[in-house]
Amino acid sequence: MLLVGLGAVSTTTIAGVIAVRKGLAQPIGSLTQMGTIRLGKRSDGRSPKIKDFVDLASLDDIVFGGWDIFEEDTYAAARTAGVLEPGLLDQIRPEMEAIKPMAAVFDQRYVKRLSGPNVKKGKNKKDLAEQVIADIRNFKAANNCTRLVMVWCGSTEVFMKEGPVHQSLAALEQGLERSDDAIPSSMVYAYAALKEGIPFANAAPNLTADVPAMLELAAQTKAPVAGNDMKTGQTLIKTVIAPGLKARLLGVRGWYSTNILGNRDGEVLDDPESFKTKEESKKSALDYIFQPHLYPDLYKDLSHVVRINYYPPRGDNKEGWDNIDLVGWLGYPMQLKINFLCRDSILAAPIVLDSALFMDLAKRAGMFGIQEWLSFYFKAPMHAKEVYPEHDLFIQLMKLKNTLRYMQGEELITHLGLEYYD
Repeated sequence: MLLVGLGAVSTTTIAGVIAVRKGLAQPIGSLTQMGTIRLGKRSDGRSPKIKDFVDLASLDDIVFGGWDIFEEDTYAAARTAGVLEPGLLDQIRPEMEAIKPMAAVFDQRYVKRLSGPNVKKGKNKKDLAEQVIADIRNFKAANNCTRLVMVWCGSTEVFMKEGPVHQSLAALEQGLERSDDAIPSSMVYAYAALKEGIPFANAAPNLTADVPAMLELAAQTKAPVAGNDMKTGQTLIKTVIAPGLKARLLGVRGWYSTNILGNRDGEVLDDPESFKTKEESKKSALDYIFQPHLYPDLYKDLSHVVRINYYPPRGDNKEGWDNIDLVGWLGYPMQLKINFLCRDSILAAPIVLDSALFMDLAKRAGMFGIQEWLSFYFKAPMHAKEVYPEHDLFIQLMKLKNTLRYMQGEELITHLGLEYYD
């Protein structure tokens, strides 16, 4: 598992997998490790664990590597991040210290609040991509790996829109040669991974793999892609609450969301251009869940505000406040207030693990291109151009589990249930 950015999320993922392997903790929050899947009728009583139903890679078989702009090993990086207790980290210290970052592709123009010394130099972005490809091949050989998966866990880059350089693989490769400004660092990694036929998932909201050029490359090398922006704190709650409100046809006039967090992600998002990227990702979910074009009386005039505030004392402990102004029967107003005190990287780590294991499964199943069935994990899920993205968490989970049933030749579950009453 190759992770781009060995900060709080990546080191929490790595430490967690090692701790679970050693029997020091449980993989709570991981669908691949703890989730079950129903097969057949409810009356059949068949609900194996997902990891026993499909041929997922074992945690014992995972080797970690990655890139970072800082030179510290993952034990030191985890101590710096301050997510996990030192007592747990000290029990897995040798394994964590053995994982050292490769020099990163990094350009401060795309992440203005960060800088570090462990950065690659090259004559152009094509040269940098070839250096990443060399890193991938060397890592695979050195660790005797049969397969690889790459997950971008780096910082949120400045907001970007699709441009001419993104429209075809030929245009992208020419852009890499001339170091086109429309190709951020995340695209260099995505290009390198897909060029090698490696599954690539984007855990941030950056414009990265969801452009025509990358999808053309993924089709050429038969590589799965998924993203964008892993669904952890406030947006997770939105995709739980909003479908319930819509199911009961309760109107929503306003949804105000604010966050405080003090980790490196919060520092990066303190830059307006990086926040714009995150804001677009966080705000899109409600529009698609509520479908205001179908329910104009309930949702057309929804005022949706999102704020993120950098507050260093909180570190990785994020707090999300939501105020929801509801409208009920005969237009009577109501309010719902949610205060979610969560741990950002603790919520993200099992998602990084699951998406990597499922992407590896997809590759071995001959699936390539956009893996919409993994929308369950993302705030702004990739999707075919002709359809809208599905944001309802429960529909996403049904889609994921039905895809697993389909892979294994099991009957898909529709939840119709009429057969019990015929």
